[in-house]
Amino acid sequence: MKHSLEKFNRLVDALQQLPTVGQKSATRLAYHMVMHDSFGALKLAHAIENAIASLKKCHSCGGLSEDELCSICSDERRNHEVLCIVENAKDILTFEENGLFDGRYFVLNSIEELDISHLRGIIQRGIKEVIFALTPSIANQGVMFYIEDKLVDCDVRFSRIAQGVPTGVSLENVDILSLTKALEDRVSI
Repeated sequence: MKHSLEKFNRLVDALQQLPTVGQKSATRLAYHMVMHDSFGALKLAHAIENAIASLKKCHSCGGLSEDELCSICSDERRNHEVLCIVENAKDILTFEENGLFDGRYFVLNSIEELDISHLRGIIQRGIKEVIFALTPSIANQGVMFYIEDKLVDCDVRFSRIAQGVPTGVSLENVDILSLTKALEDRVSI
């Protein structure tokens, strides 16, 4: 029987590659797509294909964009004096969908990928405050100290979001009240 469901099993395996989707959820999703909503499944496949083909990193901040610059970096109405350093592009989406921040962003991704000269160039274009919005951890504390040390000669104030965000919890898993409070009560470092 397993051989007769090879394509179904490959769909289940593909769905299991998604974060937080286990065997049971993948099987339920695959069954629903194949047996109950094939049009919705094809629409989903088309949306995934289009997103992969057209989305890229913003040349300036590293966030998601369909153009060279994302809509945030190209928006002149935003506060160009405050820069929020986040761990990944998903964190920008979290801030933006809740209207928590009106400045600019910089996606860190990893310390290994950090282009300090690119970050320095952004800061030298009028940034007065750099806010670290990183998941609280010992490693990220080290990252903040490293970046601050590399940019010590820039005329900029460094701060981090307050500890309203629990240690070790990703920003996407923090309730909006805690995230708002953490941003409002940020502290200098």
